[in-house]
Amino acid sequence: MGAGDLSAALWQERRQLELLLFRLETQRLHLTAGNIEWLSFTASEVESVLDRLRFEALARNVESAAVAAEWGLPAQATLIELIAAAPPGAWPDVLRDHLEGLRALLIRLEDAAAASERMILGLELPAGTGDPAAMVEQLTMAGNVERALSITRRAAQPLLMQYLGDDANSH
Repeated sequence: MGAGDLSAALWQERRQLELLLFRLETQRLHLTAGNIEWLSFTASEVESVLDRLRFEALARNVESAAVAAEWGLPAQATLIELIAAAPPGAWPDVLRDHLEGLRALLIRLEDAAAASERMILGLELPAGTGDPAAMVEQLTMAGNVERALSITRRAAQPLLMQYLGDDANSH
């Protein structure tokens, strides 16, 4: 384990964040087109990426703790602290590039999640006709909307923001 492994873990996490952004934008495009029937599928895709992101965050934390120990920092060191403690050479620049890339992705994710949430909240579900089949369909759609809203609200990455360090909140 070393800085190279941390960099690889950060690349993997960035890739999953990009995929999350893509899935959120796909969800928003379907909603814009009025394809409410696809909401359960798009929500499942967002949820799947969020699940993978948890594993990527764990891998990043393991690699980061190893690098922190190697560089004389506590295991919970932020990325900014790692950059400051990095030995002379390429690692400060490589880690700074990761920091900037992750910050940019988090800003875009925040915007995409907020846009999706607004669209989901603004959905007008079709009124029921009173027959049992229509009522079941209406309840199913309402459940899909609530699930999609819940999943979309989980798209924020507060632990990643914390890992990036105090300056990550200055965007």
